[in-house]
Amino acid sequence: MGGGGAGSGAFPEGASPGGAGAPTGGGAETGAAAGAGAEAGAAGRSGSGAAVPSGPGAAPGVPGAVSGTGPATRPGSGPATGPHTGPGTGPGTAQWSAPSGGRARRASASTRSSGRGRLGAGLVEVPRVPYRDPKTAVLTDPEVPEAKRFCSGCGKEVGRSREGRQGRVEGFCAHCGHRYSFTPKLEPGEVLHGQYEVLGCLAHGGLGWIYLAADHAVSDRWVVLKGLLDSGDADAMAAAIAERRFLAEVEHPNIVKIHNFVRHADRRTGDLVDYIVMEYVGGTSVKDMITELRARGDGHGSLPPAQAIAYALEVLPALGYLHDVGLLYCDFKPDNVIQTEEQLKLIDLGAVRRADDHHSPIYGTIGYQAPEIGSAGPSVASDLYTVGRALAVMTFQFDFRRDFRDSLPPPDDQPLLRGHDSLRRFLSRATHRDPDQRFATAEEMAEQLTGVLREVLAQQDDVPRPGLSRQFTPERRAFGAEVTGTGEAPDARAVASGLPVPQVDPADPAAGFLATAAGGGPDQTVTALRAAPVRTAEVRLQVVRALVEAGRPAEAAVELDELASAPGPSLFDPDDPEAPEPGDWRPGWYRGVIALVAGGPGAARAEFERVCDVLPGEAAPKLAAAVCAELAGEPGAAAEGYRVVWRTDHSYVSAAFGLARVLAGRGDREAAVGVLHAVPDTSIHHVAAQVAAVRVQASGALPDVVAAGARLESVDLDVARRAVLTAELLDVALGLLPGGGSGPGGRLLGCELDEVGLRLGLERCYRQLARLADTAEERIALVDRANAVRPRTLV
Repeated sequence: MGGGGAGSGAFPEGASPGGAGAPTGGGAETGAAAGAGAEAGAAGRSGSGAAVPSGPGAAPGVPGAVSGTGPATRPGSGPATGPHTGPGTGPGTAQWSAPSGGRARRASASTRSSGRGRLGAGLVEVPRVPYRDPKTAVLTDPEVPEAKRFCSGCGKEVGRSREGRQGRVEGFCAHCGHRYSFTPKLEPGEVLHGQYEVLGCLAHGGLGWIYLAADHAVSDRWVVLKGLLDSGDADAMAAAIAERRFLAEVEHPNIVKIHNFVRHADRRTGDLVDYIVMEYVGGTSVKDMITELRARGDGHGSLPPAQAIAYALEVLPALGYLHDVGLLYCDFKPDNVIQTEEQLKLIDLGAVRRADDHHSPIYGTIGYQAPEIGSAGPSVASDLYTVGRALAVMTFQFDFRRDFRDSLPPPDDQPLLRGHDSLRRFLSRATHRDPDQRFATAEEMAEQLTGVLREVLAQQDDVPRPGLSRQFTPERRAFGAEVTGTGEAPDARAVASGLPVPQVDPADPAAGFLATAAGGGPDQTVTALRAAPVRTAEVRLQVVRALVEAGRPAEAAVELDELASAPGPSLFDPDDPEAPEPGDWRPGWYRGVIALVAGGPGAARAEFERVCDVLPGEAAPKLAAAVCAELAGEPGAAAEGYRVVWRTDHSYVSAAFGLARVLAGRGDREAAVGVLHAVPDTSIHHVAAQVAAVRVQASGALPDVVAAGARLESVDLDVARRAVLTAELLDVALGLLPGGGSGPGGRLLGCELDEVGLRLGLERCYRQLARLADTAEERIALVDRANAVRPRTLV
């Protein structure tokens, strides 16, 4: 297959687009594309679908088309992403992406030529798709099904059967008089430009037929020719010319390559027709994979979420490349992605337009197109919206063209969304109705989606998939390590001092100062930060953090409120260093920390949950929300949050301690011990986890205490700590002995398991601790305890 839209139509479920017979295609309707489409092997079967221009310049009367008078511009930006200059932008030049729910990032154009990585960021094995012999993909009887024949002028049905008469493939529309033709313009054996010999049709799309040809000038290599489905459609002609121009400028390993442009006279009319010569990509479109899954099963199959995410992750760098050079793809969907072996190709650039183009017709596909297209025009945010919609379509079946055209089904209706909350949050942000609430760049989107993929994979096989966060530091210290069988929650201030903190933006003017300003205690840090030579939003957020750590949450709240209420338009002025970026999630994070320290875990959790919505692939806000749920008395939500974080990344040991606390509080000591035992021996918290496991296990019946003693014997501890734990276990066992002081037999930590043996062991422990005591008062108290616990004698 190769570069144009093609293949099997835009309807994985076999349904017609929104409204009876309404055309919904994109720049070229489908993407089983130029080459081996799904139609191969099915005689006479070929996809269809008319391209639908929408928004400013849309053809009037097209069913389903979005109308509008022109793209609405937001303050400081165009309808796309601000000051892109297009392909002329020099390497190394940075552009700002429009803010959309998180901090805007600078994207360097010097990264455009980066090579392709493995599918799924090296985290998931995607089934290989074998290269397809192009000759097997040629259609034996190329014909557009009647159900997919629409007038390109008015969008009405044309070429349909009536009163027993077969529909015509050429003619004039009865509604507007526009000429239509659905016949291939090239015959097998025809030679174009004295070089390209046509073998036959591969597929067709909204803007043109796709042909397979042999390039006799270059070792008879296989190429794809793409012409126009309806050469009388001015908008289609303009889109084809645009595709030719953009394809000539684009060079990315995940975007189909263009080889040449040729002009050839139609054999019947003599009119000159332009053709684009593209590489042949012999594989299968993602849309056809879904169709095949549903054909083999009950009709409701979808791609495994990890595989679908892998495809999205592979496509995002290609879209990011287009955005960096000032182009918008506009029509991403599963049809326009082809996998061949282990490589993914983005095909069909028929809907591509420049970010600063406010006049050309806008092409897209109903169900994927962003809701603001008709009023604001396309943008980076609308491109990323299509990725979110496509990912949803790939992972679960829903009516994305009608009932959920601009939304997602509720989690109660979709088991996948219930089972993968981070994926739900990701899709919700990616497809938010407000463009400013979506991801700002393809890079940011890919970063969060990679985190979601790690969670999905860890949930599948319980194998951690740790990753380094660019948004948060690691957790600064483990909190809540004193786990017992009672399930008590940790101290809120200890939690706040141990949680990860947002990373300092290295591009901030005060980044160098902040790297050295945290010397001394919290109060000294506050003083130093307030004397910063450059007062930026980053500095003020660090002041908030230092005030919290100094135990001054009320002052921290005032500082944060002042930052959030910067006067007038300066809050949105990128030249104002004290103003946070619109949609910056960090103030919400610090509001959560302040509420946590101030004793409001419910309010804190709400803030952290909102951060989770913005950063669905990050572990830190999930950990913070989980501990807030525990402090608020919601063990179920706490356990789920802790489990997600711990299962994905074992470096968050606080999550292990938290999960163990909640499980122990429920009485599930075995599961709690299993979590603590999973803390790796390479962790500095391994011994603390083993000690916690001993205490949790010892909170059960007498056999559990004996098992805890056996576990304690294998833990490497200093003399004093071992003596303390030994005394704890012996004391618990003594209290569990049945009346009369006789035991079940056996030994516990070297002591006979009866009253006399346990009392003698306790006496030894207390006297040993007395010898190690630091003060005379402590030593006397321990000796008194030893004397009190020793067994009675007759003398």
